[in-house]
Amino acid sequence: MKKYFLGLLLFTFSFCASAQTKRNPKHKKALVHTVYFYLKNKDSRSAKDSLYQGILTLLDIKEIQEAYVGSPAATRRSVIDFSYNYSTTFIFKNKEEQDAYQNHPIHLKFVKNYSHLWERVQVYDAEGL
Repeated sequence: MKKYFLGLLLFTFSFCASAQTKRNPKHKKALVHTVYFYLKNKDSRSAKDSLYQGILTLLDIKEIQEAYVGSPAATRRSVIDFSYNYSTTFIFKNKEEQDAYQNHPIHLKFVKNYSHLWERVQVYDAEGL
């Protein structure tokens, strides 16, 4: 009886743990850093290409656990802002890793070399609950 109960308890615990994983991001306490870039010259192919190449240099920063780089999707609803040119979403283990990223030489070089291209940058940082 004890073995059966223990097995049932372990099954229940593992089921609940996997259900918890599905409800929350796998990096439960991670810091998610999302940046939207709005170019000064929105239609300039060279500005877009240059900024994109600059964004790719950021991916060499080891503190970034996961990265997603994108541009506006072809969805058009009243609640969607599609006026930006590129977005980046970087996942860090914690705030300290994100702080290290902010002060990393590659990030500082990126801001110095590419900030002349954008008219606005909007940042959203989120922490897991």
